[in-house]
This record gives sequence, C-alpha cells and structure tokens, in this order.
Amino acid sequence: MTNAAAAAHALAVLRLLAQHAEPLPAAMIARELELPRSSTYHLLRVLRDAGFVSHLGDDRRWGLGIGAYELGSAYSRQAPLQRIARPVVRGLVDSTAHTAHLVILHGNDVLYVIEERAPGRASLVTDVGVRLPAQLTASGLAVLAALPARQVRALYSSPDDFVVRRGGGPQSLSALRSELSEVRRRGHATEQGRVTPGLSSIGAAVLDHTDHPVAGIAVTYPYGALTVGEQDAMITAVRTAAIELSRRLGRRDDS
Repeated sequence: MTNAAAAAHALAVLRLLAQHAEPLPAAMIARELELPRSSTYHLLRVLRDAGFVSHLGDDRRWGLGIGAYELGSAYSRQAPLQRIARPVVRGLVDSTAHTAHLVILHGNDVLYVIEERAPGRASLVTDVGVRLPAQLTASGLAVLAALPARQVRALYSSPDDFVVRRGGGPQSLSALRSELSEVRRRGHATEQGRVTPGLSSIGAAVLDHTDHPVAGIAVTYPYGALTVGEQDAMITAVRTAAIELSRRLGRRDDS
C-alpha cells in the first residue's frame, strides 16, 4: 500500500467512524470500506497509536479517539463556519430585504452565531450568543428535521425538554415528530409568533458532506407583511441560501 493510498484509507476509516453513533467492529469497517482485514487492522493500530481512534477491548469495537476530538475542537476554534456563512447570510438579507441569521444546535437549544440586520428593520431577540429552544424556532425545526429520529428522541426524552412560550410549539415528542415530518415534506420550516409576537420566520437546514445538519439559516419578517407570491419568493431564497452554504461546506448536490 502506497503512502497516498494508506492516507486515503485512514481518512476513510475516520469518516466512517464519524458517521456512526456507536463504535464499530473492525470486520464491519473492513467490509464497509472494502479493505482487506489485515490492512484494516494495521490502519486502526496506527490511528490508535496517534490517538485518533480508541479500541474498546471488552466490546471488540473501534471508535473515535481524543485526537479526533482535539482536531475538531481546533477546527471550531478557528470559526470557519461563521467566515464561510457570513457572505451567504448577507446575500440572503440583500435578496429579501429582511433580517437573516444562522444558528447551530446546542443540546435542544439553538445558538445564534450570525445575525445580519436588514437596513431599517428593528433589532430582534435573536442576537449573536442568544440561545432559544430549538423546537420553537424555524431554524431549529429545520435542523431537527434533518437529524436521525433516534437523536431527536434523545434530545427530547422528557416532558421537561419541551419549553412552552405563549402556548405555542410542540409540547410532546409525538407532536414534534409530526411537525418535523411536515418540515421534511415541505423542505423548509416556519414559525409564527413563537419567538416574538407579530414576527414570522422561514428556515432551512445547512448540511455537510455526510448530510448531517451543521446549522440552520432563516429570515425573520413581520407576519402578514408579505403577499403569497412574496412569501414563496422568500422560501425560495432561504432554501437557495441553505443549498449554497451546504455546497461551500463540501456537500455535493446529487439531484
């Protein structure tokens, strides 16, 4: 195996482990990547010695190690998402003339990491650094709708996980699942008055190269201020921005 091939296979092992919630047996890794078992074990040992994978001896499985966490943390510290996303969010403001923002999921909250206010628009509660319950926001619902069902179930395992504001929003796992199903059917999420009375939002999920939702992008506007045609154009603009940002983050559009 050449050095280039070995490096490519090592990266493939890390990507495969990152795509699964649980550690994997070496035999499954070899089968999924179509590698000889001997080569797979050699790669795993090298990655283990470097700290990028760990071996769970009792279960005979392999998972990501502390080295992978440190690498991911360093990536986060460089804040590439904000740098890559800001021009897209600004473009969304320019095309809609309304305030736009970007969020990431933090537990079952969303954390606002970018807000671009449209000229002449009032400030919102969704400023950078603000956290809000994900199931009440359009951007949060869009992200939740793109998550595996088991992850949503883990995030909302107790009735106490459902925050109610002004009586709005899903208040049970079954109600949330129903709303997320509708979000997936439409391809975007909406909310009306759940965050701020009189304001509505349209949101869409931003996906990485594994189709995992890394962020949500949304526009907020006064409820009733748009015609049906203007609202359709707003939905198209938000979805287009989400697709463009996903592309910039490495996702390929296979449609």
